[in-house]
Amino acid sequence: MTEAEVARDLQAVLAKVQAGVEVIVERDHHPVAVIKLPQGPGRKIGECIALAKVYEEKLGYAPAPDRDFARDVQAGIDAHREPLEA
Repeated sequence: MTEAEVARDLQAVLAKVQAGVEVIVERDHHPVAVIKLPQGPGRKIGECIALAKVYEEKLGYAPAPDRDFARDVQAGIDAHREPLEA
């Protein structure tokens, strides 16, 4: 999209972005910006599980969490009690 198209109907552009479309803004037929949804924090749980399986296969055994793992997880939960979305 050109700068003028974006400026003309920003609401429509943001609706596209909210629907998952990545919008490339151009000036003189050259890309100058990309408008997209912000990336969420960290990896999705499915990605974490897949990475853990690959790591386990590479090691030849399933790694076990250390003694402080449960405490560290609980500390992370306690530090972020606010809802993810308002």
